[in-house]
Amino acid sequence: MRDLRDARVGIVGLGRTGLAVIDVLATYGARVSAFDAREEALEALDVRRSGPVVEARAGNDEQVARAVTEADLRLLIVSPGVAATGPVMAAAAAVGIETWSEIELAWRLQQATRPQAPWITVTGTDGKTTTVGMLSSMLGAAGLEAPAVGNIGLPAISVVAEGRSDVLAVELSSFQLHTTRTLSPLAASCLNVAADHLDWHGGQDAYTADKARVYARARRAAVYNLADAATLAMVEQADVVEGCRAIGFGLAVPGLGQLGLVEDVLIDRGWHDDRRSHGLELATLTDLAHLAPGGDVGRLPAHVVADALAAAALAMSHDAVQADPEAVARGLRAYTPGAHRLVTVAQADGVTWVDDSKATNTHSARAALTGLPEGSAVWLVGGDTKGADLHELVTRVRSRLRAAVVLGREQEAVVAALRDGAPDLPLVQVPDGEGAAVMDAAVRAAASLAHPGDTVILAPAAASWDQFRSYAERGDLFAAAAQRLADEGTRQ
Repeated sequence: MRDLRDARVGIVGLGRTGLAVIDVLATYGARVSAFDAREEALEALDVRRSGPVVEARAGNDEQVARAVTEADLRLLIVSPGVAATGPVMAAAAAVGIETWSEIELAWRLQQATRPQAPWITVTGTDGKTTTVGMLSSMLGAAGLEAPAVGNIGLPAISVVAEGRSDVLAVELSSFQLHTTRTLSPLAASCLNVAADHLDWHGGQDAYTADKARVYARARRAAVYNLADAATLAMVEQADVVEGCRAIGFGLAVPGLGQLGLVEDVLIDRGWHDDRRSHGLELATLTDLAHLAPGGDVGRLPAHVVADALAAAALAMSHDAVQADPEAVARGLRAYTPGAHRLVTVAQADGVTWVDDSKATNTHSARAALTGLPEGSAVWLVGGDTKGADLHELVTRVRSRLRAAVVLGREQEAVVAALRDGAPDLPLVQVPDGEGAAVMDAAVRAAASLAHPGDTVILAPAAASWDQFRSYAERGDLFAAAAQRLADEGTRQ
């Protein structure tokens, strides 16, 4: 970090994280060249610009790539939106510019200022936000200052710069891992791997390889998913610190070196001293009941239980939780899910309305739907599918469905998958229009299809950009429309 004084450092991407990086670099006396495709981002930078910014340029990817090579940079720090296969990264590599993620800078700052505060890291195609939130809550229940950072919450660099945390629960995307070089976590996990972001990485193998980087230099535990053989292969091939344990998690009775489920009890046989002879009770499914649709523990999705087991395996890597394992249950009870991830937003006439707008790919949507009883789901599906084929998803979740309501500007591929995989399923297509009107029509169509005891679930398996500004707006509009419908029923 001392070497940053007067060094020429480029920042590509001036979102919240990029601006936080500039603030830290100012403290260390670096000279910053800032790049962003958006003119308005540079205008905002002008308003708050301080001494270290010596140059700021906008342009498309090719223009930014050219500007990077002309700037005489020693180091380039890129936002997660800068594609591994794109012109910016290719140009930096061609001229030998070292490239870091914001996570790499934050880790190096941590080692320079408070190396005693470890990181516990989580990646995966799905479930990482929930797992990191649960992990943060468990660590907090053990008396630690343990914020959730990274791809969730505050930028890691900002939290590290404040210097008040005992441990960080860090969510890492494959984008961030691609340019992270020296991170050595206390414990790490890749929860699962499914096809996603393949255009960014250039293919499935490259995507999986970047996910696997989460285990590099892990010190106490490499936590893997017993239901996903790819995560075990990652652990077997990882270059970890000597003595690091491989710990599996899954929904079956746990074997030695695993965390699992015995009836309704979460059991540890990976950490506690007597694990060879018996398991240690950490929590029960009742501790997770508030995360089930309508608070009914019998409807608790299996993937939520798996996330809780992964979080517990990671939390137990810290001495404070090993000394107080009841912190796992306390943390689960205290945990509240992030917005738009399996949140019950309304209940009326025996129907539960669940917002899972963050389920933007087929893997997430499958996890949400398979957690529901058979024949009980009215599924709001569709949007920008990013070219994904939904046929396999429909086949896997057909038994859970009562009906489907299709959203999206282009609906042909979604409707074809439903017609082929579930030809007898009642289906309503919502015409294209303004976002609020689309969602209001979708909610009313879903209400007409639902029976008492059913769940209407927004789990689109698609991005939102074709009709909404974000998955958050899509989820907010769904919640508002569902609540209006529930209020109408109450007044009648």
